[in-house]
Amino acid sequence: MVNLYRDTGVVLRTHKLGEADRIITLLTRRHGKVRAVAKGVRRTSSRFGARLEPFGHVDVQFYTGRTLDVITQVETVDAFALPLVADYQRYTAASAIAETADRLSAEEGEPVLKLYLLAVGALRALAGGERDPSLVLDAFFLRAMSYAGWAPAITECARCGLPGPHAAFNVAAGGSMCPDCRLAGSVHPAPEVLILLEALLHGEWPVAEAAPGVTRRDASGLVAAHLQWHLERQLRSLPLVERRAREVAAPGK
Repeated sequence: MVNLYRDTGVVLRTHKLGEADRIITLLTRRHGKVRAVAKGVRRTSSRFGARLEPFGHVDVQFYTGRTLDVITQVETVDAFALPLVADYQRYTAASAIAETADRLSAEEGEPVLKLYLLAVGALRALAGGERDPSLVLDAFFLRAMSYAGWAPAITECARCGLPGPHAAFNVAAGGSMCPDCRLAGSVHPAPEVLILLEALLHGEWPVAEAAPGVTRRDASGLVAAHLQWHLERQLRSLPLVERRAREVAAPGK
Protein backbone atom coordinates (compact mmCIF):
# COMPACT_ATOMS: atom_id res chain seq x y z
CA MET A 1 0.00 0.00 0.00
CA VAL A 2 1.14 3.54 -0.74
CA ASN A 3 1.90 5.24 2.57
CA LEU A 4 0.37 8.73 2.29
CA TYR A 5 -0.48 11.28 4.93
CA ARG A 6 -1.68 14.91 4.98
CA ASP A 7 -0.98 17.83 7.27
CA THR A 8 -1.13 21.61 7.42
CA GLY A 9 2.14 23.44 7.88
CA VAL A 10 4.25 26.57 7.49
CA VAL A 11 7.27 26.52 5.21
CA LEU A 12 10.30 27.44 7.34
CA ARG A 13 13.09 27.11 4.78
CA THR A 14 14.11 25.46 1.51
CA HIS A 15 17.31 23.95 0.10
CA LYS A 16 18.26 23.05 -3.44
CA LEU A 17 18.54 19.36 -4.25
CA GLY A 18 19.95 18.26 -7.57
CA GLU A 19 19.02 20.21 -10.69
CA ALA A 20 15.27 20.66 -10.20
CA ASP A 21 14.25 19.55 -6.70
CA ARG A 22 14.17 21.19 -3.29
CA ILE A 23 14.17 19.98 0.30
CA ILE A 24 11.33 21.77 2.09
CA THR A 25 11.32 22.14 5.88
CA LEU A 26 7.84 22.65 7.31
CA LEU A 27 6.44 23.09 10.80
CA THR A 28 3.21 21.11 10.75
CA ARG A 29 0.17 20.92 12.99
CA ARG A 30 0.24 17.17 13.77
CA HIS A 31 3.71 15.92 12.80
CA GLY A 32 5.94 18.72 14.06
CA LYS A 33 8.91 19.49 11.87
CA VAL A 34 8.95 17.63 8.56
CA ARG A 35 11.70 17.68 5.92
CA ALA A 36 10.46 16.48 2.56
CA VAL A 37 11.50 16.53 -1.09
CA ALA A 38 9.50 18.55 -3.60
CA LYS A 39 10.39 17.11 -6.98
CA GLY A 40 10.72 19.40 -9.97
CA VAL A 41 9.68 22.58 -8.14
CA ARG A 42 12.59 24.59 -9.57
CA ARG A 43 11.29 24.10 -13.08
CA THR A 44 9.11 26.86 -14.52
CA SER A 45 6.50 24.23 -15.38
CA SER A 46 6.12 23.12 -11.74
CA ARG A 47 2.50 23.01 -10.61
CA PHE A 48 3.14 23.97 -6.99
CA GLY A 49 6.64 25.43 -6.72
CA ALA A 50 5.40 28.91 -5.78
CA ARG A 51 3.29 27.48 -2.95
CA LEU A 52 6.37 26.04 -1.26
CA GLU A 53 8.24 29.27 -0.68
CA PRO A 54 9.17 30.33 2.90
CA PHE A 55 6.28 31.59 5.06
CA GLY A 56 3.68 29.79 2.96
CA HIS A 57 0.86 28.26 5.02
CA VAL A 58 -0.14 25.16 3.11
CA ASP A 59 -2.06 21.89 3.19
CA VAL A 60 0.34 19.18 2.06
CA GLN A 61 0.13 15.51 1.11
CA PHE A 62 3.29 13.49 1.76
CA TYR A 63 4.49 10.10 0.59
CA THR A 64 6.62 8.32 3.19
CA GLY A 65 10.07 7.64 1.70
CA ARG A 66 13.05 5.68 2.97
CA THR A 67 15.11 8.70 4.01
CA LEU A 68 13.02 11.78 3.22
CA ASP A 69 9.30 11.99 2.60
CA VAL A 70 8.11 13.27 -0.77
CA ILE A 71 5.56 16.04 -1.31
CA THR A 72 2.88 14.94 -3.77
CA GLN A 73 0.17 17.62 -3.40
CA VAL A 74 0.07 21.20 -2.09
CA GLU A 75 -2.82 23.60 -1.53
CA THR A 76 -2.47 27.16 -0.19
CA VAL A 77 -4.20 27.84 3.13
CA ASP A 78 -2.89 31.39 3.69
CA ALA A 79 -0.72 33.36 1.25
CA PHE A 80 1.43 34.97 3.95
CA ALA A 81 4.49 35.21 1.70
CA LEU A 82 3.06 37.78 -0.73
CA PRO A 83 2.71 40.72 1.70
CA LEU A 84 5.78 39.71 3.71
CA VAL A 85 8.32 39.69 0.88
CA ALA A 86 7.07 43.10 -0.28
CA ASP A 87 8.07 44.83 2.98
CA TYR A 88 11.63 44.60 4.31
CA GLN A 89 10.76 45.09 7.97
CA ARG A 90 8.02 42.47 7.91
CA TYR A 91 10.15 40.10 5.82
CA THR A 92 13.11 40.19 8.20
CA ALA A 93 10.83 39.73 11.22
CA ALA A 94 9.20 36.74 9.53
CA SER A 95 12.64 35.29 8.77
CA ALA A 96 13.59 35.51 12.46
CA ILE A 97 10.30 33.83 13.42
CA ALA A 98 10.88 30.98 10.95
CA GLU A 99 14.47 30.47 12.12
CA THR A 100 13.43 30.42 15.78
CA ALA A 101 10.63 27.94 15.12
CA ASP A 102 13.11 25.75 13.26
CA ARG A 103 15.57 25.83 16.17
CA LEU A 104 12.93 25.08 18.80
CA SER A 105 11.54 22.09 16.89
CA ALA A 106 14.80 20.16 16.81
CA GLU A 107 13.29 16.65 16.67
CA GLU A 108 11.62 15.84 13.35
CA GLY A 109 8.25 14.12 13.60
CA GLU A 110 7.61 15.23 17.20
CA PRO A 111 4.31 17.16 17.54
CA VAL A 112 4.75 20.78 18.64
CA LEU A 113 1.22 22.11 18.25
CA LYS A 114 1.65 25.17 20.45
CA LEU A 115 4.78 26.27 18.60
CA TYR A 116 3.00 25.77 15.27
CA LEU A 117 0.07 27.91 16.42
CA LEU A 118 2.44 30.61 17.70
CA ALA A 119 4.29 30.72 14.37
CA VAL A 120 1.09 30.84 12.31
CA GLY A 121 -0.37 33.56 14.52
CA ALA A 122 2.77 35.69 14.32
CA LEU A 123 3.04 35.36 10.53
CA ARG A 124 -0.66 36.19 10.17
CA ALA A 125 -0.18 39.33 12.27
CA LEU A 126 2.84 40.37 10.20
CA ALA A 127 1.06 39.72 6.91
CA GLY A 128 -1.97 41.71 8.09
CA GLY A 129 0.20 44.77 8.63
CA GLU A 130 -1.91 46.17 11.47
CA ARG A 131 0.72 45.80 14.21
CA ASP A 132 4.30 46.98 14.52
CA PRO A 133 6.47 44.12 13.15
CA SER A 134 9.00 44.66 15.93
CA LEU A 135 6.34 44.17 18.61
CA VAL A 136 4.97 41.08 16.86
CA LEU A 137 8.47 39.59 16.70
CA ASP A 138 9.22 40.23 20.37
CA ALA A 139 5.83 38.85 21.41
CA PHE A 140 6.58 35.68 19.43
CA PHE A 141 10.04 35.38 20.99
CA LEU A 142 8.66 35.70 24.53
CA ARG A 143 5.84 33.22 23.96
CA ALA A 144 8.12 30.77 22.16
CA MET A 145 10.56 30.93 25.09
CA SER A 146 7.66 30.31 27.45
CA TYR A 147 6.74 27.24 25.38
CA ALA A 148 10.35 26.02 25.60
CA GLY A 149 10.51 26.63 29.36
CA TRP A 150 12.83 29.63 29.06
CA ALA A 151 10.44 32.48 29.84
CA PRO A 152 12.32 35.33 31.55
CA ALA A 153 11.24 36.29 35.05
CA ILE A 154 9.60 39.72 34.69
CA THR A 155 7.39 40.35 37.71
CA GLU A 156 9.34 38.29 40.26
CA CYS A 157 12.96 37.48 41.13
CA ALA A 158 14.39 34.75 38.91
CA ARG A 159 16.23 33.18 41.85
CA CYS A 160 14.06 33.49 44.95
CA GLY A 161 10.68 34.31 43.43
CA LEU A 162 10.22 37.51 45.47
CA PRO A 163 7.42 39.56 43.83
CA GLY A 164 8.63 42.64 41.99
CA PRO A 165 9.07 44.61 39.94
CA HIS A 166 12.84 44.63 40.52
CA ALA A 167 15.43 47.04 39.15
CA ALA A 168 18.04 44.50 38.01
CA PHE A 169 17.84 42.11 35.05
CA ASN A 170 20.37 39.37 34.33
CA VAL A 171 20.00 37.23 31.21
CA ALA A 172 22.23 34.39 32.45
CA ALA A 173 20.33 34.22 35.76
CA GLY A 174 16.91 34.08 34.08
CA GLY A 175 15.56 37.64 34.21
CA SER A 176 14.66 40.12 36.95
CA MET A 177 16.57 39.94 40.22
CA CYS A 178 15.83 41.34 43.67
CA PRO A 179 18.49 43.36 45.56
CA ASP A 180 19.55 40.32 47.63
CA CYS A 181 20.02 38.04 44.60
CA ARG A 182 21.39 40.59 42.12
CA LEU A 183 24.54 39.46 40.31
CA ALA A 184 27.42 41.49 38.96
CA GLY A 185 26.90 42.45 35.34
CA SER A 186 23.13 42.88 35.66
CA VAL A 187 21.49 45.64 33.67
CA HIS A 188 18.91 48.06 35.03
CA PRO A 189 16.10 48.55 32.51
CA ALA A 190 13.54 51.29 33.00
CA PRO A 191 10.30 50.13 34.69
CA GLU A 192 8.46 50.81 31.42
CA VAL A 193 10.57 48.13 29.70
CA LEU A 194 9.37 45.45 32.12
CA ILE A 195 5.78 46.64 31.69
CA LEU A 196 6.18 46.23 27.92
CA LEU A 197 7.67 42.75 28.25
CA GLU A 198 4.77 41.64 30.42
CA ALA A 199 2.25 43.13 27.97
CA LEU A 200 3.83 41.35 25.00
CA LEU A 201 3.95 38.03 26.82
CA HIS A 202 0.25 38.18 27.67
CA GLY A 203 -1.06 39.87 24.52
CA GLU A 204 -2.00 43.21 26.08
CA TRP A 205 -1.65 45.07 22.79
CA PRO A 206 -3.04 48.50 23.83
CA VAL A 207 -0.33 48.67 26.50
CA ALA A 208 2.39 47.44 24.13
CA GLU A 209 1.45 49.78 21.31
CA ALA A 210 1.46 52.79 23.63
CA ALA A 211 5.14 52.24 24.48
CA PRO A 212 7.53 54.82 22.96
CA GLY A 213 10.33 53.86 20.59
CA VAL A 214 13.13 53.93 23.16
CA THR A 215 11.22 51.54 25.44
CA ARG A 216 10.58 49.17 22.53
CA ARG A 217 14.25 49.16 21.54
CA ASP A 218 15.41 48.42 25.10
CA ALA A 219 12.85 45.63 25.42
CA SER A 220 13.93 44.14 22.09
CA GLY A 221 17.53 44.06 23.27
CA LEU A 222 16.63 42.13 26.43
CA VAL A 223 14.41 39.68 24.55
CA ALA A 224 17.02 38.98 21.87
CA ALA A 225 19.79 38.50 24.45
CA HIS A 226 17.65 36.15 26.54
CA LEU A 227 16.62 34.04 23.55
CA GLN A 228 20.11 33.68 22.11
CA TRP A 229 21.55 32.85 25.53
CA HIS A 230 19.26 29.83 25.74
CA LEU A 231 19.73 28.84 22.10
CA GLU A 232 23.50 29.00 22.76
CA ARG A 233 24.09 30.59 19.37
CA GLN A 234 23.12 33.71 17.48
CA LEU A 235 20.14 33.79 15.16
CA ARG A 236 21.51 34.46 11.67
CA SER A 237 18.45 36.47 10.68
CA LEU A 238 18.28 38.69 13.78
CA PRO A 239 20.99 41.24 12.82
CA LEU A 240 19.02 41.93 9.62
CA VAL A 241 15.79 42.78 11.43
CA GLU A 242 14.86 46.43 11.05
CA ARG A 243 13.74 47.84 14.40
CA ARG A 244 11.74 50.80 13.15
CA ALA A 245 9.03 51.47 15.73
CA ARG A 246 5.77 53.12 14.79
CA GLU A 247 5.44 56.04 17.16
CA VAL A 248 2.02 56.44 18.76
CA ALA A 249 0.52 59.90 18.56
CA ALA A 250 -0.25 61.63 21.83
CA PRO A 251 -3.95 61.93 22.81
CA GLY A 252 -5.67 64.85 21.15
CA LYS A 253 -3.30 65.00 18.19
